[in-house]
Amino acid sequence: MQYLLMIYSQENGWSQMTDSERQQGVAAYQAYTESLQKAQALVGANRLQPTQAATTVRLVDGKPQVLDGPYSDSKEQLAGYYLIDVPNLDAAIAWASRCPGATHGVMEVRPVWTAPYEGPTCT
Repeated sequence: MQYLLMIYSQENGWSQMTDSERQQGVAAYQAYTESLQKAQALVGANRLQPTQAATTVRLVDGKPQVLDGPYSDSKEQLAGYYLIDVPNLDAAIAWASRCPGATHGVMEVRPVWTAPYEGPTCT
């Protein structure tokens, strides 16, 4: 089953680190990613750009309303994610607890909803 491991952290935390701390952080994420790959659990992963690069879109009276910035202002922002494929929630939680993001922020684990494909069939 696929799970999305979402990494929430303080957006300015990285810039407040020393060069040595940033290098250690990069090494920790590389090691974590390699562990997921070796376990054949990694489906995908990405780091997100800062919230100032975000654009929020919602419909108001059926028309798009576009705002610069994130959907919500909060202390912690969605910084990145890992999409993993593991047998169950316990395994997903175990991987989330090993993520370096868990040491400096919050990990949200959410199962991916897989709906049956209902499109045209090939004959």
